[in-house]
Amino acid sequence: MAIAKNGGLVYSTEHGRMCPACRRPEAQCECRAAAPPAGDGVARVSRETKGRGGKAVTVVKGLPLAADELAKLGKQLRTRCGSGGTLKDWVLEIQGDHVEIVVAELVKLGFKAKKVGG
Repeated sequence: MAIAKNGGLVYSTEHGRMCPACRRPEAQCECRAAAPPAGDGVARVSRETKGRGGKAVTVVKGLPLAADELAKLGKQLRTRCGSGGTLKDWVLEIQGDHVEIVVAELVKLGFKAKKVGG
């Protein structure tokens, strides 16, 4: 068990990592899950391969949506691309190189989207 400098529990062998703000396990934390990160409202779509064994992944960042709405949008985009993916920390990851399809779909749904990177 580790104790933070301000006296709060940061890790427990029973629950894993703890949220320093609400002192609950990260899986049950409500303070971080409620607020998406502030941005300019433009979805940035890029292709990444770094740290993935050379496999391409389409990454969507900056969507101004709540977690449940973002999960629904991710499901819709993955279905449109015909591939798998995940949602991690308000970042959608879609397996494969689908940047053009994702940008077109986001624009069609009314979001501001732009391709980022080479």
